[in-house]
Amino acid sequence: MFDLDTSLPAELGPLSWLLGVWEGTGVVHYKVGDETVNHEFGQRVSFSQDGLPYLNYNSYTWLLDEAQTPLVTESGYWRLSRPSSPGDPGPAMLPGEGTRPFTTAESVETLRNDVGGFDIEVSLVHPGGVHELYLGRVKGPRIDLATDAVMRSATAKEYAAATRIYGLVEGHLLWAWDVAALGQDLRTHSSGRLARVD
Repeated sequence: MFDLDTSLPAELGPLSWLLGVWEGTGVVHYKVGDETVNHEFGQRVSFSQDGLPYLNYNSYTWLLDEAQTPLVTESGYWRLSRPSSPGDPGPAMLPGEGTRPFTTAESVETLRNDVGGFDIEVSLVHPGGVHELYLGRVKGPRIDLATDAVMRSATAKEYAAATRIYGLVEGHLLWAWDVAALGQDLRTHSSGRLARVD
């Protein structure tokens, strides 16, 4: 169990159970043609906030070999999906005009979708030249995401689409990630089990 910080922006309420640093292990099992890639990895994930209505996200992984060889990292932002308003800051460094929207739990409740959860947007950047925009929903301690767009630099490996599922189960953050990459259709890629470490 954890204590909810009452100073959080109201829009973070539905995502607040993610806040903190999580660490654990996972497995990759991805079939490419006739070959299957299998390995175990360690992972450290951080969800933090800085007073704005989104979560900052960072993930670092390493192989569970003798050298703990670095594997991959990703960074991004998680937020409720809603129309922007004049009170929101941006674009770029422009301040918002007037009052910020959705500053109370009651106003955030008006964003609840027709299945009782909240629509969300997740933007992730990988240092290998891949940028992902996920759309999905959070409903209680479960998050379902699917890519709406994938942008790749000219030097990035082929990567077309993905889905991710996150859930809080008996105090652990469990996740699964399916990808369509390297000419393959959408299929099982990796999963992990993380415990909160702070």
